[in-house]
Amino acid sequence: MTTPFDEALRPRAPRHPEAPVTAVGRHGQQTLVAIHGHLRQEMAQVVRAVTDALADEGRAADARALINDASMTVNYRALGSFCGRYCQVVAVHHRIEDQAMFVDLAGADPELRPVLDRLSEEHDLIHATLVGLDSALVAMIEQEPGALARVTSAVTELQAGLLSHLDYEEAELLGPIGRLGIYI
Repeated sequence: MTTPFDEALRPRAPRHPEAPVTAVGRHGQQTLVAIHGHLRQEMAQVVRAVTDALADEGRAADARALINDASMTVNYRALGSFCGRYCQVVAVHHRIEDQAMFVDLAGADPELRPVLDRLSEEHDLIHATLVGLDSALVAMIEQEPGALARVTSAVTELQAGLLSHLDYEEAELLGPIGRLGIYI
């Protein structure tokens, strides 16, 4: 069975192990890893908050508040969906990648285009999952039947997809960022 984040479906970047890493590239690598580390830490907080809420339905509003405090809603409020602060952080991160970092990488090495296109597609999948999580949390707060199962499913899906995405991105782009001197 394949999943949207199936390793077998992901293109691979060309490898250039002999290429030196530039000073700017090393900084870019470190910055991307630090940003991803922050996203991983906040994902763990989201999982903890939702786990706590599932243990005590009365704390469902607290779980949603944490996600709202750790996310972003800039473009998604217009669509009538409030993802919260974590959604914002992830969405801004992905927008910067799509509009700046991926453009710089594709310009410096067109062979990276299949990987960059796949990463952009995964950004859309992750956004849809974030929207689904927010919707499930609202349903849980409103005590809709089956909402707890929706929240659990959405958090599990988000955690699996986002962590897989971040690992894939690092595996495929840290090398090119370093050798091409891409500033992050």
